[in-house]
Amino acid sequence: MLEIKNITKFYGKKIALKNFSYTFDTGIYGLLGANGAGKSTLMNLITDNIKRDTGTICYEGTDILKLGAVYRSYIGYMPQQQGFYEQFSARTFLFYMAELKGLRKKAAKEQIEKLLCVVNLSEAADKKIGGFSGGMKQRVMLAQALLGNPRILLLDEPTAGLDPKERINFRNYIAELAKDKIIIISTHVVSDVESIADRILIIREGELAADDSPEELIRSVDGCNLEDVFMHYAANGGA
Repeated sequence: MLEIKNITKFYGKKIALKNFSYTFDTGIYGLLGANGAGKSTLMNLITDNIKRDTGTICYEGTDILKLGAVYRSYIGYMPQQQGFYEQFSARTFLFYMAELKGLRKKAAKEQIEKLLCVVNLSEAADKKIGGFSGGMKQRVMLAQALLGNPRILLLDEPTAGLDPKERINFRNYIAELAKDKIIIISTHVVSDVESIADRILIIREGELAADDSPEELIRSVDGCNLEDVFMHYAANGGA
C-alpha cells in the first residue's frame, strides 16, 4: 500500500500540488489532467526525485524517506523525458540499468531477453539508441522500467510515439502485470487507461477533482467514454 498524505509542492510561488492525499493499493490507476495539472509532479514525488514541501508518503506504513534505497528498489519508473546514452545499444543500456538496480548478471540477462521481446526490439537490440525513432526509444524506456520486477510501476506518457498496434500490445501487457503491483499511468491518451484502469484520478490545478472507476465516472457525466469525462472536468473546473 502506498499512502500519500497532505502533500504540497511549490515551484517558486506556483503551487503544483495542494494538500493532495490518496491511497494506492494493488491495481492500475490512470492519472488524467491538463498540462501543468500536477501529474508529473506527483510521479516525481512518489519516486523521490523531488522533495515535497509538506506532507508524507508512506509505503507499507513507513515513510519512503526512511526506507531510502530499499524503497527505490521497489520502483520502476518510465519518465516522460527520455534520457539515454545515445552510443549505447538497447541491450547495453538495459544491462547498464540492470546493474544500477543491483540485478545479478544471470537474472538480468534472462529479464532483458524477455523484455526485448515484449517491447518488440529483439531485432534492433544491438543497434545504437541514437539511431532509434521516438517510438523505439519509448519502448526501451518501458523495458528499463520493468527491470527487476518492481512492486510499484510509474509510467509517464508511456505510449507517446507508439503506433496503434504497439499501443494495444502495451495495454495488454500492463493489464497482465497488475495482479501484484501498483501501476500508475499518467497520460493524455485516455484510451490507454479506459480499458485497463481500475481507478481514474483526474487532477486539476494540483488537486484531486475526481476519483472512481472508468465506468462510474462515465456514468456520472452521462458520457459515452472517458474522453467525455475528461472534457467535462476540463470545461467545468471539476464541478
